[in-house]
Amino acid sequence: MKYIIVGLGNFGSSLAMKLTASGNEVIGIDSRMEKVDSFKEKISHTICMNATDEFTVSGLPLKDTDVVIVAIGEDQGANIMATALFKNQQVKRLISRAINPLHERVLHAIGVDEIVHPEEETAERMAKKLVINNVVDSFELSEEFSIIEAKVPEEYIGKSIREIGFRQKFNLLILTTIKKEEVKSILGKSRTREEIRGIASPDIVLNGEEILVLFGSNKDLEKFLQKRF
Repeated sequence: MKYIIVGLGNFGSSLAMKLTASGNEVIGIDSRMEKVDSFKEKISHTICMNATDEFTVSGLPLKDTDVVIVAIGEDQGANIMATALFKNQQVKRLISRAINPLHERVLHAIGVDEIVHPEEETAERMAKKLVINNVVDSFELSEEFSIIEAKVPEEYIGKSIREIGFRQKFNLLILTTIKKEEVKSILGKSRTREEIRGIASPDIVLNGEEILVLFGSNKDLEKFLQKRF
């Protein structure tokens, strides 16, 4: 996949390097030449430019880019301006970094639905969610093994864990499943409630609203998810 990451601070540069190492094409952008120079050997492409300039932004290969991530953190104004420019360019997928609740509300107001909080989201976790299809969340135990939350593949809806045979077919272990359901308060307002089912029983029948909590090697997890969706 092809990514543009704007802002090569700690979070942006880490994410860009992780995505590059996973075999993706990444354009890393920063207005500081020293940042661009320091990462030019570790990121597919690096460009020194002002991402708040409409003419400059329009010259980027936006039509060929799958995801644009605005990772600017030090300057909220620059973050909002750059995000608005990419939003106006109608990029395929836009993710922006929020510094505080007010900043997040402004991003929502300009139509950004995917917002990341680097204080809560590590570059490793976000890279994994971007690279592997349908990953809801992940926790890296080591360089080789992870626990991930993933949606149930469509072809497995209505089947039991025993029927599917995750361990035999994919060398993966289902630790538990998370069931999501809509509940109403006494005032009639709806909200989504998550119910963790406990240790997964082989006889649990999976549904489309369920989340699988899987453990395995990164290689087996990626192989399973790339093939199943």
